Formats: sequence, structure tokens, C-alpha cells
Amino acid sequence: MRELMRSRDFRLLFAGQTLSMYGDTAMLIVLAMWAKTLTHSNGIAGSVFAALAIPSLLAPIAGVVIDRFRRRTVMIVTDLLSALVVLCLLFVHGRDQLWLIYVVAFLYGASLVTFQSARSALLTTMLPDEVLGEANGSLGTVREALRLVGPVSGAGLFALWGGHAVAALDAATILLSAISLTLMRQRQRHPLRRDTHIQHEATAGARHLLAVPVLRVAVVGTVICMLVIGISESVYFAVIDQGLHKPVSFLGVLGTIQGVGAIAAGLTITALIRRTGELRPVAYGLGALALGVTLTLGSNLWVVCAGVLCFGAGLPVVIVCITTIIQRRTPGPMQGRVFTAFEVVAGGPQLLSIVAGAILVTVLDYHVLIGVMASGLLVSALYAAVKLREPPGSDLPDQTTVDVQPAVAVEMFEQPAVVGHDQQRPVVGP
Repeated sequence: MRELMRSRDFRLLFAGQTLSMYGDTAMLIVLAMWAKTLTHSNGIAGSVFAALAIPSLLAPIAGVVIDRFRRRTVMIVTDLLSALVVLCLLFVHGRDQLWLIYVVAFLYGASLVTFQSARSALLTTMLPDEVLGEANGSLGTVREALRLVGPVSGAGLFALWGGHAVAALDAATILLSAISLTLMRQRQRHPLRRDTHIQHEATAGARHLLAVPVLRVAVVGTVICMLVIGISESVYFAVIDQGLHKPVSFLGVLGTIQGVGAIAAGLTITALIRRTGELRPVAYGLGALALGVTLTLGSNLWVVCAGVLCFGAGLPVVIVCITTIIQRRTPGPMQGRVFTAFEVVAGGPQLLSIVAGAILVTVLDYHVLIGVMASGLLVSALYAAVKLREPPGSDLPDQTTVDVQPAVAVEMFEQPAVVGHDQQRPVVGP
């Protein structure tokens, strides 16, 4: 971490993202709480998360934009538009404006897909390959650590002054993120235009995911996981209501507990990746998710909190390792399209499970849904443990690609500083 912080650009990115992610953790939970308060429906509250997930199905379009334009510029524009979208919540005053919450959730989800994919792609041009895992781990740890304060402060602001206060706070943090990106010194040449058809470009990321054996296995494991994990968006409202007999604002407390687990995992994930690589810990993270979900079957407060803690520990491990897997096995010019293609892989099944959860939670006992979640996550963990391995005889990451053309492969960014050094080096960029 100390070496990373020697890079001025990474310090600015880290600071801006810390502020912005705080606003995200406060706002996202409030969107569902706001819908729950207006309608008194667990299903409607859960369906807000479906609106957040729908944009992942359109992610390949964002991938083309990310790879065709300067990634930092894409991130700045996305931040500015996101701030305007969030401020639309100031017009919500009652149930008649519930539709506006859904619109904001959809556009918010689109901005998250675009920004996070562009950020992951930008890191590969900012930093040496060997510190990508550490960079992903530090950003992931901060995001999850913010669950200690984000959800509970968002819920507190919502209880005291309503959703308008949370919207204003979130918009301010997003604007500060845009400012930090503007202050970065890394200058990027405009990526070369491609002669291929837009449809060919949009599908290149998916074809790359299927062409690389390790990425293909990661895709299958992710699909299994996401087909069940989205159920949690609705079912845990039922856990709070029916199992723990707590008010909806208690969701903020559980978010804080999840953040504690995430911090514990985040502090160890970088060392774990250095020792074992980024493949093996994926199964560990999925196993922790399965155990955490299982523990929430009970109605004992302490057991449920232990389950949420375990769930929080597993989530960042999976996210950081999968992100690093993709970064290290994807050529620079394709990073945006591959990350957004993966968003479809993860977002499509997650959307189905969110919708299913929002419907089924109204007709089935929530214990049944938790059992389905735990079983699916266990299958995903076992699959990753058995299948997610480097091909025999492969000492280097597989960089197979199906889309890098000669003109594209020579695209260069202006030389960024190597972390921990004053010298400059050329890096292949988008």
C-alpha cells in the first residue's frame, strides 16, 4: 500500500473514490428504504435493486465507449451525469413519485457499470501488473469498510431528514470524485478508431471471456453464484421483519456489520493473492458467502449478525480476485469491453434472481429462499475449487484474445509514472 501511495495519480483516484463510494453506500440502501417507506412492501423494496441491476444487460455498449475514448474522460463525464441524476430525487415527495426512484436507480446502475469498468481498465495503464491485485484490494477494502459508516449514516440521515438529505450528500461526493480525476496528471492520447463493425466490437469482450480457459471457468462460477445471490436483496427485509422483528432501519446496522467482515478480509486478501495467486481464493470467498447465508437461517440476533459478518468477509475476496483475474488476462485495448461483458455475465443472472426474490418473498417462507441461496453458493464454491486453475504448464497469465488487431495493439498512452519510481515507462493502453 505504501508503494501505491507514492503515485500521485493513484492517491487522487483513491481519495476521490473513497468519498464517492461513501456516498454510494449511503445512497443505495436508502433507495430501497425509501421505496419500502412509501409502499410498506418488501417486494417493491427489493425490486429497486432490480432497477439498479438492469443496466448491466446493456453494459457492452458502455464497453465500446470505454475503449474508444480516454478512460479518465469517460469517468469524469459519468460522474457529472451521475450527480445530476441523483439530484432528481429532490423531486420525490410521496408515493406518486415512486417511479422517479426507479428511474434514478436504473440510471445510477448504468453509471456504476460504466465507471467501475472504466476504472478497472484505467488501473492497468496506471500501474505495473504486479501491483494490480494490491490496488484492487485497497479500493475493494475501502468500499467494504465504508459499510461501517455509509449504510448506518445513510439510514440515520433518512430517518432524521429524509431521502433528500442523502441525495444531496451523494451528489456532493460524486462531484468531488470528478474533481480528483480532473487533477490527475496522466494524459492519454485518443485511442485509435477501429474499422470493425460496432456489433463486432460490442461482442468482442464476451468472445474473449469464452476464449481464455481461466476466464471461461470464472464466468461459469460467477453465473452459478449470481443466480442465487440476488435473492438476498428482498429476503433480508423479511429476515429483519419476521426473523429479528426489527424496523427497516436495522438494515443499516447489518450493513455496518458486513463492513467489519469486509475490512478483516480486505486486510488479508493482498497477502493471500501474493502467496497463492488470485485463482484459489475465489473458492474461499464463495465458501464464506455460503456459510454466512446459512447462518442467517436462524432467528437469533447474534447468529444472524455472525452470518452477515461472514458474508461480508467473502464478498470482497471474490470481487478483488475476479477483477485481478480479468485484468491480468486481457490485453489493454480490450479491457473496457471485457469488463462490461463480464457485467452482463454477472448482472443478467443477478437480475433474474433479484426479480425472483422480490416475487417469491411474498409467497414463500423466507427460510426456503435462504436455503436455495446457501445451496447455490456452495455449488459455486465447489466448482471454483475444482475447476479454477491455471492450464498445465502455464507459468504466465493467458493473454489469448480474439479481437486485438495490429492497428489497435500499438495504441499507446503517454508514459505514466511507475509506482514507487520517478522514471517514466510506456504502457500499452486502450
